[in-house]
Amino acid sequence: MGYLFAVTLLWAFSFSLIGVYLAGQVDAWFSVLIRVALATLLFLPFLKRTPPQLACKLMLIGAVQLGIMYSFYYHSFLFLSVPEVLLFTVMTPLYITLLNDACNKYFNPQFFIVAFIAVLGAITIRYENLDSNFLVGLLLVQGANISFAVGQVTYKRLMLGKQLDDKTVFGWFFIGALIVASSCYVLFGNSNKLPSTSTQWGILIYLGVVASGVGYFMWNKGATLVNVGALAVMNNLLIPAGIVVNLLIWNRDADILRLSIGAGVMLFALVINQIMAKRVN
Repeated sequence: MGYLFAVTLLWAFSFSLIGVYLAGQVDAWFSVLIRVALATLLFLPFLKRTPPQLACKLMLIGAVQLGIMYSFYYHSFLFLSVPEVLLFTVMTPLYITLLNDACNKYFNPQFFIVAFIAVLGAITIRYENLDSNFLVGLLLVQGANISFAVGQVTYKRLMLGKQLDDKTVFGWFFIGALIVASSCYVLFGNSNKLPSTSTQWGILIYLGVVASGVGYFMWNKGATLVNVGALAVMNNLLIPAGIVVNLLIWNRDADILRLSIGAGVMLFALVINQIMAKRVN
């Protein structure tokens, strides 16, 4: 749990840094590319000879959990505020549980009930302005949530029982993400919206080396040391941590009442999920 708590504090600032200084100002595809490239460079020196099958699986996990997830995640800030992006990540633990059940060949219908309640909570936050931008943003965050959940569960299951030093193989994870990020920038990137200030470059370097490089290594390492239930709970600890940082430093004019009501509905969904899970078990 120590790894997961440490990364939660680390990532609490990342949401606001992206939403305030990068979103809409720096090309999202370029931001993803630089962030993943720096993280890859950080772990290349530790990379050791790895069985080809394991290397390919790690690359595939990295491509999904980081490459595809970032593609959804960075673009969601173009349609939503930072607190909204954070609150809409509340679905990640549900996806983790659903995916883990699917891997164990078990279907749990409670997911759909809980998901419906959580979506009602999301709508509560913007019920007066349910435009197409809101819906696109909500869907983008869910794409990011699903990608992040897939990566966590598959990495945990892949590394189970393996006597390996994680840092000697984790470079493959970032290489997989880098392939996706590079391809997306070549296909969709806008070279006219590159970073133009030292602040933007500094934030990208921090996000690449610290938040992505150190952060994802510690998070996935921590995921292998806890059960699926604890992993799901820790995913949601990111939400209040990120919102507190954003509201205290950058977004003091936010509608606290509406955010609180929406968050309360989402929390209720998670409580229902926990109660149903205990009854099943």
